[in-house]
Amino acid sequence: MNQQQSQYVIVGGSAAGMAAAHAIREKDPRGTITVLSAEPDAPYFRPLIPFLVAGKKTPAEMAMTGCGPYTGKNIAIQTGARVASVNTAAGCVVMEDGRRHGYKKVLFATGSRPYVPSDIEGTDAEGVFALRTLVDAREMAARRERTTHAVMLGGGLLNLKAAFALLEKGVRVTLVVYSPEVLSQLMEPEDAALIRKALDKAGLSIMTGVAATGIMADSTGVTGVALDNGSTLACQMVCIGKGVRPNVEFLAGSGVKVDGGIVADRYTGASLPDTYTAGDVAVTYEPVTGAPIMTALWTNAVEMGRCAGLNMAGVRTVYAGTFGILNATQVADEPFVSMGVVHTTGKDCEIHQKATASTFRKLVFDANGTRLIGAVLVGDITNAGLYRYVIREKMDVARFKRPIIDHTLHYGHFMR
Repeated sequence: MNQQQSQYVIVGGSAAGMAAAHAIREKDPRGTITVLSAEPDAPYFRPLIPFLVAGKKTPAEMAMTGCGPYTGKNIAIQTGARVASVNTAAGCVVMEDGRRHGYKKVLFATGSRPYVPSDIEGTDAEGVFALRTLVDAREMAARRERTTHAVMLGGGLLNLKAAFALLEKGVRVTLVVYSPEVLSQLMEPEDAALIRKALDKAGLSIMTGVAATGIMADSTGVTGVALDNGSTLACQMVCIGKGVRPNVEFLAGSGVKVDGGIVADRYTGASLPDTYTAGDVAVTYEPVTGAPIMTALWTNAVEMGRCAGLNMAGVRTVYAGTFGILNATQVADEPFVSMGVVHTTGKDCEIHQKATASTFRKLVFDANGTRLIGAVLVGDITNAGLYRYVIREKMDVARFKRPIIDHTLHYGHFMR
């Protein structure tokens, strides 16, 4: 079988992979670029998939190509091209169907897949979803037509957005959360009070401190969920949002260093020459603490993918690091931002909080009170970008600490 060859091969066609492809094309107008995507659909904006469930967008309206920074020319994209193994000595990747594709430089941006807990029985039943892809969203939208009650397992952001997509279509939704509150990865329970109030007002039923033990089904698919408190919830759909796991299995025997995910240096390089990694699958570093970290955030993936593309094209670029927590979005029409160090229980840090009927603000400084290391803003997210800059640059805030606390920070405060 003849082997295809490209100067640049990118394994993975989502946020990181596509950002890298277009960054390469900016700097190298002639080099051949091939993106190998395991998904059957052309690259799309993954954060928009709940809108497909709600019937608000079509797949065509979610396509990446031609939008924003994704306007590079002559980028070959192969869909349904799942890579099974890599021969780094020969400089080629091997697809599941046996086809080979050679490269001069390769980027592994294979992302992650949903984590489905093995201790929950019946997760293979029809009507059980882990909303991650367009395929998932299509199937969920089809199942929605015969669903009156859906149960969401996990109180993370994607599950909340999926819940609201269903609520908008008249489906009753119950969120089952083992943690004391929703969004436990993004803020502490007491910080989520306003968001919880908005969720309750929107009609979302929430059960905290309980977990699913099994999913019941018959010939029609899901019929209910059994909980560890002995109760059951009758339903026709279950959506599992329990985190993700990196897609690294294809690298077995390749020599590429894997430690949970693919280990990256500060230039997005993997452990072998001309080999790079970016996105959910990459182990990079947290700029506040310097600790190794992996995250599944779209914005981080785009930023890291672009950095990888520049390095692959010969423009040596340091990756600024990945915030462990960096989210700016809204749920139930309540905007919020969470970034940096936000879980402060038992930590030696200085905290300033202010709550009103419609806003909440939590600012976290280091133990000396000289650096801003985290922030949670709910309701009023003004200046979030400035706070992100101060945190990432590890700035000494002595000159403008009071404006940070008073929420009056502006660019002028950075000028000497």
